[in-house]
Amino acid sequence: MTAVLFDFSGTLFRVESTDSWLRGTLTDAGLRLAEAEFTAAARALEAIGALPGGGDPARVPEELAEAWVIRDQSAALHRAAYTGLSRQVTLPDPALHEALYDRHMSPAAWSPYPDAVEVLRTLRERGIPVGVVSNIGWDLRPVFREHGLDPYVGAYVLSYEHGIQKPDPRLFATACEALGADPRRTIMVGDDRRADGGATALGCGVHFVDHLPVTDRPDGLRPVLELVG
Repeated sequence: MTAVLFDFSGTLFRVESTDSWLRGTLTDAGLRLAEAEFTAAARALEAIGALPGGGDPARVPEELAEAWVIRDQSAALHRAAYTGLSRQVTLPDPALHEALYDRHMSPAAWSPYPDAVEVLRTLRERGIPVGVVSNIGWDLRPVFREHGLDPYVGAYVLSYEHGIQKPDPRLFATACEALGADPRRTIMVGDDRRADGGATALGCGVHFVDHLPVTDRPDGLRPVLELVG
């Protein structure tokens, strides 16, 4: 393999916990909840999957079902889908639902996996081009810049910028073209077997990692270095 494509959330980065997400948003808004109320709200938000990059919702409300399926095809759909989920939970100020969505887009809400910098730096040293292919509704480039990973990425291919989402092979083809890479000599690294596995339609290899908290996956990316020349 002579090029590597990476997914973003759950692969190179992990979003903050639901508790941190909610507490930070409340603090920014100058609001506080009693601890029991806070815990109940955090668990409710977690259960319905309102935190982008967190867990999947147990059930998507019928009125959001159509937008949910194609949420990564535009910024408006992505925001509508996730704030729609959030609004299933009562919060002390209705404006908090938009504020929660805004917070998850901040670089501070994301942490790179412990081996991400090492792996990307080693690939750069070996002359292996790297692309990021993500189903997402917002610009993740500031996250990479803030955490020092941007210099190692040769191309970003984001679903909302192209109006298509993984597993559509066109997204992977766009990334390979941007890197000047032969798909048959490219490996896609991700945590979603359906979405990221779409790269196999082009002849790409695939390598899957577990979508775990940062502290629970210290070296899940290192095997990639054994798969490339």
